[in-house]
Amino acid sequence: MHLNEYIRFDGIGLASLVQRKEVSAAELVQTAFKAIEVTNPALNAVIATLEDEAQATLARGLPDGPFTGVPFLIKDLGLHAAHIPSSQGTRTFKGLAFPHDTALMARYRRAGLVLVGRTNAPELGLSNATEPLAWGPTRNPWNLKFSPGGSSGGSAAAVSSGMVPMAYGNDGGGSIRMPASMCGLFGLKPTRGRITSGPDSGELLNGFGVEHVLTRSVRDSAAMLDASAGPLAGDPYLIPPPERSFLEECLREPRRLRIAVCRKAPAGDPVSPECLTALDEAVRLCATLGHELVEASPPFQGSLLENITVTLWSTAMVGWMDGLAALGGITLREADFERTSWAALEHGRRVTGAEVQAALAKLNQFSRGMGSFFEDYDLLLTPTFALPALPLGLLDANAPVSFPQWMRRLYSFCPFTTQANATGQPAMSVPLSWSAEGLPLGAHFVGRWGEEATLFRLAGQLERAQPWAHRWPAHHAGVIST
Repeated sequence: MHLNEYIRFDGIGLASLVQRKEVSAAELVQTAFKAIEVTNPALNAVIATLEDEAQATLARGLPDGPFTGVPFLIKDLGLHAAHIPSSQGTRTFKGLAFPHDTALMARYRRAGLVLVGRTNAPELGLSNATEPLAWGPTRNPWNLKFSPGGSSGGSAAAVSSGMVPMAYGNDGGGSIRMPASMCGLFGLKPTRGRITSGPDSGELLNGFGVEHVLTRSVRDSAAMLDASAGPLAGDPYLIPPPERSFLEECLREPRRLRIAVCRKAPAGDPVSPECLTALDEAVRLCATLGHELVEASPPFQGSLLENITVTLWSTAMVGWMDGLAALGGITLREADFERTSWAALEHGRRVTGAEVQAALAKLNQFSRGMGSFFEDYDLLLTPTFALPALPLGLLDANAPVSFPQWMRRLYSFCPFTTQANATGQPAMSVPLSWSAEGLPLGAHFVGRWGEEATLFRLAGQLERAQPWAHRWPAHHAGVIST
């Protein structure tokens, strides 16, 4: 299969070619490695290719799934595959591998995906930019002077540049949606509990973290959620199953939605005029499609949520890092971590059990307030990020700052996304605008708890009304190979 043909299909499209025997899974995998070869040197999105793993998967025979034969990349943080190293973006855990797949990885395999590599991630996921000391910075395919965002920046850059049609990411404060916005992709954060984080974890980041994918098309995201959603025995959360498949939902026209529009950052942080212009463009498009847009701000106390996040993230980090260290027989040393990562660990070790309980109680109050807000609105619309993109080096994760100071800096760039992580609500970034410099800008929609269906219906409608798949970044496999 020629590279110029490969990059024109989304995941469902490639799987259809395999199903019709117009191309083999082996050809798709070979083409994906070619796409990585021509695009990755300038981007540093993929930190390791997995040729032996891919060939072994093909030799075993692929299951009949919605993505049979489709090449796939996983982030170097969070989800893990059996015997495949997962360094969590650190120097400390380079080479550390688990003997088993997570449940989600096993579901990806059952969907027919072929794992071809690992993508770059900031150390411990603690940055809006993907620039770890362990692997070096990842660059944005739209402009190599900028970051693709974080923490799923490697996956976003890989998909945006045409290496694969979709890649795994996770999201503890916007880490799927922010890089989706900066790389011109569709990024959905599912409802807490929609996808199991078992068997190794009951919840990620004390409930803030969820997992899914970054995609070029809405339907790929929907079909992947169909393939990966559902509980595992022992999960702490059980939510009602969807009324119908998410893939079917994204093809259905939504009813007239009442959408709250919020343009002011909760803690008063400045938002780029270009991001506000993009928000206005999304408002006009939604209004043209018949939806009701109302200026309204949720009861979102930015400083309170930041304090809650500092407490719950740092203590979760301690348990996570101590567990990995025990698994690998590794001693955690300050010299082996970036300064902000070590600051998170130090902060977490000082937090008392009473402080954790107080933070959880405040989080409950915040979630109740947001729940009441969504009794009056179907969706909340905000900018995804406070800037069109982050210049490389703007966020130095090796700076000598305290963990609260570092989180304050991160929040100043992503003041809108973390609220959905705190409440567990589903949210998405949709690539509807581009800046004057040609950088993509996402529109951020938050839905009611458990209602991904509403988001997918609107996303499908927006994609049909204002398609984005034809827009390629300057550094794209299809551009480079012509």
